[in-house]
Amino acid sequence: MVRFQQEVEAAVDALLLQQVILYPTDTVWGLGCDAEAPPAVKELYKLKGRAAGQPSIVLVADVAMLRRYAAQVPEELEKLLAEQERPTTYILPASRAVAPDLVGPDGTVGLRVVQDEFCFKVVRRLGHGLVSTSANKTGEPTPAVYAEVDAAILRGADHVVNWRQDDDSRVAPSRVVRLGAGGKLEVVRE
Repeated sequence: MVRFQQEVEAAVDALLLQQVILYPTDTVWGLGCDAEAPPAVKELYKLKGRAAGQPSIVLVADVAMLRRYAAQVPEELEKLLAEQERPTTYILPASRAVAPDLVGPDGTVGLRVVQDEFCFKVVRRLGHGLVSTSANKTGEPTPAVYAEVDAAILRGADHVVNWRQDDDSRVAPSRVVRLGAGGKLEVVRE
């Protein structure tokens, strides 16, 4: 458990310095940074080769943190979060707290309450949302496990988390739900 806590602390230290980290998310290996640090988001997009205006999701620790980044939250969301069995990303109207490059052209942001213990501890300790985008160059295959992360991404990240690098289990991508017309949630990707 000591190693786990050391990895959490090292990741948070890098994030507080507005660095880009390579880390295991609750679905795939990802690149991340503080969701409230526009310069860090720009560096992450540069490393990924992603154009501005192509949003990434933000991992949050709980509903209170989700409300910080969403300008509108459906009433039934807390109930849905309690019942969900797999990682689910909710596309909601963005608040001003989130870095502008994370907001889609339609003014929305993707938010996911993390279930993975490592991600939860990092986000909770950071106190801000954590950007989560797959650890690959735009257009390249998504690395489900650490061994699949491209060498250029490994070299480009400011900090590489050493937790779960030997884990070869694969998880399905997150379910995606969007706030639609009339305030109803609509499934985008099952």
